Amino acid sequence: MTPEVKEKIDNLVTKNKIMVFMKGNKLMPQCGFSNNVVQILNTLGVPFETLDILDDPEIRQGIKEYSNWPTIPQVYIDGKFVGGSDILIEMYNNGELKQLVEVALAS
Repeated sequence: MTPEVKEKIDNLVTKNKIMVFMKGNKLMPQCGFSNNVVQILNTLGVPFETLDILDDPEIRQGIKEYSNWPTIPQVYIDGKFVGGSDILIEMYNNGELKQLVEVALAS
């Protein structure tokens, strides 16, 4: 990963309370896993930003190195990597995600 790609990811993760690196965008997810994440965040009614990794091959590869996580989507809350679709579903179902999001948005 180039220093420029790392800086771009750093900026996106730190400037957005909830940042999702996904296939497609929040209006048109391009895979089921990305759609799951969008639906969960929409259900919580929280603001979030997305970046379509299909539009940027450097970010597509760089985000995997950045998080040391091999799959997309990747969700960052308050600058910290939370996980992908399966982890978000689990956290949503047990109430952890709502609490994490509320704390992040209040800070």
